[in-house]
Parts: sequence; C-alpha cells; structure tokens
Amino acid sequence: MEQIELDGITFRLKTWCDFSWLRSYGTAFRVIDATGSGCLCIGMQKGSQRYFLKIAGADTIYAEVPPDESIRVLKNAAGLYQELAHPNLIHLIEHFPHENLYVAVFDWVEGECLFDFWNFEKYTQNKQLIRPSDRFHTLSARKKLQCAEVLFSFLEKTAEKGYVAVDFYDGSIMYDFNTDQTMICDIDFFRKMPAYNNMGEKLFGTKRLKSPEEYILGAKLDEKTNVFTLGALLFDFFGEFSSSDIAERYMKNAFSPCDRGKWELNTACYEAAGKAVSAERNSRYRTIREFHLVWEKAVDSDTDI
Repeated sequence: MEQIELDGITFRLKTWCDFSWLRSYGTAFRVIDATGSGCLCIGMQKGSQRYFLKIAGADTIYAEVPPDESIRVLKNAAGLYQELAHPNLIHLIEHFPHENLYVAVFDWVEGECLFDFWNFEKYTQNKQLIRPSDRFHTLSARKKLQCAEVLFSFLEKTAEKGYVAVDFYDGSIMYDFNTDQTMICDIDFFRKMPAYNNMGEKLFGTKRLKSPEEYILGAKLDEKTNVFTLGALLFDFFGEFSSSDIAERYMKNAFSPCDRGKWELNTACYEAAGKAVSAERNSRYRTIREFHLVWEKAVDSDTDI
C-alpha cells in the first residue's frame, strides 16, 4: 500500500504513481480515491479556474476492475461526454493518455453528489454531518421537480442519440444547494443501442434502482430500460423508504416502489411513476418522451405543489 501526498492531500494506492505532471493544472484541492471504476477524481485549481480530472490506470484500492479496463472505459466515456453534450452534463475540456494513465479533464462544477459513498465513513463517525441525499429529500417538492425535469431532458437526449443509461443513479447526480442547480457527472457506462446485458446480475448499477433486465444475462437494454431507471429515481426523490425497504431490494435483486401513503405527490404522479417501473417491459412507457408527457400532466394536476 502506498500513501500518496498531493498538495497536502493524502490518498492511497496499491502501487506508487507519479502525479507531478498535474502541476500544469495548478494545485489540488480535493481527491476522491474510493471509486469502483478505478478512476481517481481530482479537483485542481489554477488561478480562478477550477478543473475536475478523472484519471484511469492508477492501481486504486477500491477498484472493481483492473487498471487496463478502467482505462478502456474512461477512453470510451470521453466520446460519450462529447456526443451527449447537454447544459446539465459536466463539460469535457480534453482527454489524453499520459504514460500508463488515461486522463479526462472537465470544467469544475459546484454541488454535492447525491450518493457520496466515499464520505460514508465520515457520516458514521460524526452523526451531526448531514448526507446530501438526506438534505435533498427535505427540499420542497417544487425544487425536486426542477431536478426531475433535468433528468427527463437529459435522458430524452440520451434516447435521441441511441444510448442506454447503464449505471445511471443518484451517484451520477450533483446538486448545488446554494443555486438549486442540478448537474450530471457520471455517464461512463452508457451503451450504444442495440445493447444487451453481457454481465448478468453483475451488470454495472446499484440494486437500489436497477431494472429487471439489468439482472438477466442476454436481456435487451433499450429506452424502456431508461424509463425504468428514471421512474425508480423519481420514487427515491418523492417516496419514503426505510432501511429495511432498501435492504429488500438487495436481497431480492428487485426494485419496489413505496406505498401510496409514503409518496409526496398526488395519485396521478404516483401512478405515472409506477407505470415506468413495471417489472413487465411492455407495460412501461415506450419512450422517455411519452413518460415525460404523462408526468407533466400529472404534476400540473397536483394543486398542493
């Protein structure tokens, strides 16, 4: 195990790696080393300009894939950020190989990740710290609906370009509690259609939100998969779930919506989201656009918002 120090910030790698070349981007102010993708995420500042760097190929201790696979994924993902460019998707500045690494450089955006798993130990140690996810759930329905509109808009763009949003979850979403701006920060595992599940149960994605086909080897992944993903996210935004409810998703390999009584919006919204997360694919909306139209009508009928 190697302790790496970068501008006073310490993080761990399995093997030593030289990061002196980062000086061209200024000074490091944040490092996240606990990613399953094997990427180091580093915030750099040079004058008034801030950058977000994803670096693949370093031998990180939390990686779920080997360094060469991490490089392959990030190199492919760079093209995704360009093709799916959207006002609420982080902006890719450049990407390039560096020795045995691969680097993607983005504009820095302010906000907090809605599933910041690398901070979980801090929350355990200090009960006074509030998770971004908990803070988000206390926002007004109107503010969360604005966030939902960003997701609808981005996934409509994703569908137009012919992609499946694999591993799209709350960890892909950043929210700035000062400006109420929503940004999407991680689309690395999106796949071009036609796409199929070649990993079975191990397909990338959290069991809190995955669709049934994302557990089945050889199953087709398409826009109806995106519909399910978005419906599941909406239930997490506007529903109330206990820790045992979440544990059941992991145990059964299946998402389940909350009861109507634990849903924040009206019945029309509940039914609209419920259709999106139908276990039977043919019972879902055919497209994100169709889902969006039904959702908008349901929201407009909610007199309490």
